[in-house]
Amino acid sequence: MGQKIHPVGFRLGITQEHQSRWFADPNRYPELLQEDRKLRKYIEEKLGRSAQNNAGISEVRIERKADQIDLEVRTARPGVVVGRGGQGIESLRTGLQQLLGSNRQIRINVVEVQRVDADAYLIAEYIAQQLERRVSFRRVVRQAIQRAQRAGIQGIKVQVSGRLNGAEIARTEWTREGRVPLHTLRADIDYSYCTAKTIYGILGIKVWVFKGEIIPGQEETLAPQGTRDRDRGDRDRDRGDRDRPPSRRQNRRRQQFEDRSNEG
Repeated sequence: MGQKIHPVGFRLGITQEHQSRWFADPNRYPELLQEDRKLRKYIEEKLGRSAQNNAGISEVRIERKADQIDLEVRTARPGVVVGRGGQGIESLRTGLQQLLGSNRQIRINVVEVQRVDADAYLIAEYIAQQLERRVSFRRVVRQAIQRAQRAGIQGIKVQVSGRLNGAEIARTEWTREGRVPLHTLRADIDYSYCTAKTIYGILGIKVWVFKGEIIPGQEETLAPQGTRDRDRGDRDRDRGDRDRPPSRRQNRRRQQFEDRSNEG
């Protein structure tokens, strides 16, 4: 039909969670919503792509408990956020408190992104930075897809729109590698959008990353195996996710092969 829907909003409550998790009275809801926007905008200005020290901020999650605000900052470079001796977090906390203009307690938890090349926002940010340096968009997209595939994802789609390579007429070009099932609700789709401000105009970059399917009831059984895989690194993901239970079709083929070998 051609009607599009946000891949994350489509899966809220099923396989995705809200970035802001709090409950408020209807009278206070607009005020708290604007506070969330101010918090994210301030962090983006201090540590985002346009800042002097780019920390590679992927996501900011906000939780509220009475007069306390808990921030979870997912970043590719946690050392930049923390600073020397924790000075970075302290300056960030004081700046946020001055921004809100209240004495509410703010707690900041810095979480490192394990696979930087498999994060949709960081991929889009990398493409935008390269496009602003006037690198050919096809070359940049190809490099980003190759890095993401080495990180062990199952599929990726990248779309770039605007005056590509300074052309007179704006157009849209996209590339897909692997599977990106947008209609499957159990699919773990990481989606992000970023803009690149070039001398010809603004280019829009959209990135979809398919990391696998989330099947209910399998998280508990695969948890111990997942911890061992993390210690071993990403080698198993590159070899085809051997720890994932095989599908019914693979079971059938393997059984037929074993039967033939026994007969021989």
